[in-house]
Amino acid sequence: MQKFVSALSYAMMPGLMQKRQMEMMNVVNARAELQNLMMEGGGSEGDAEFEQRKDDLMSIISSGGKDPNQNLDSTIEPVVRIYFPDEGSAALARRDWTQIDPNTNEALVPSCVQFSSLGGVQMDDTSNDYLIFFFCPKASESDDVEEILYKCEAQCPNLMLSIFVNPLLVDMGVTGFGMAGRLLRERLIDPLVNVYYLRTLQWGALTRVYPNEFTVWQEDEYAESGYRLIKTLDTLPSNPEVEDIYDIENGNMKENKEGFGLLNAIGDFVNGMTQL
Repeated sequence: MQKFVSALSYAMMPGLMQKRQMEMMNVVNARAELQNLMMEGGGSEGDAEFEQRKDDLMSIISSGGKDPNQNLDSTIEPVVRIYFPDEGSAALARRDWTQIDPNTNEALVPSCVQFSSLGGVQMDDTSNDYLIFFFCPKASESDDVEEILYKCEAQCPNLMLSIFVNPLLVDMGVTGFGMAGRLLRERLIDPLVNVYYLRTLQWGALTRVYPNEFTVWQEDEYAESGYRLIKTLDTLPSNPEVEDIYDIENGNMKENKEGFGLLNAIGDFVNGMTQL
């Protein structure tokens, strides 16, 4: 998650990559100047100007390229916000992802990344959020997710993208299989675009890497990758549809040219009821 957030931030946030490149150059220049300063003995131990410049250079290096004497831009920095399921997870990420690594002189995530949690009173100013991530939201938090998502889309004029990472927003034990679960799918889940999808199966896998279509793979010891492609679809298939694809491929049933039809709908219902 940390690497994904960093990569997408640098790819999409305006000016962020240029800022990071400038900071990296500041570190290189500060190290070179500090080395020359110490080798040439630019001043005595009591020279205040020498000591101040040495401290400034060491501060630039330790802060990952931020010049303490440089005037900060008065504009508000665009924000990348991550919503964690609870405040405990957000606090851990806030502590671990923002510490400066002594080996690289930079944090694990850019300075524009901020951390929030679902639920509770939302006190953060989100008006300048450009990217928002929902990290592993569960069905019990679906109401909070919807409220925050709709609020951000209405009140964040610069919002470019909302990303869900490993969501589990429908759970038969929480949302049920009836109208509540169906409405949640229609309102929130169905409009989402699956940009990366991986579901392992007993006999293969179901995958997608956007903008490619969904692909169903079957294990094959003779294939170079260990899998062979058996079906390509433009929409995410249900569990019974995936099993039908396998059965058709292996001669266990005949393909219905008109689609999977009523039997699969009944299969979905039965599978859902067995999980209640």
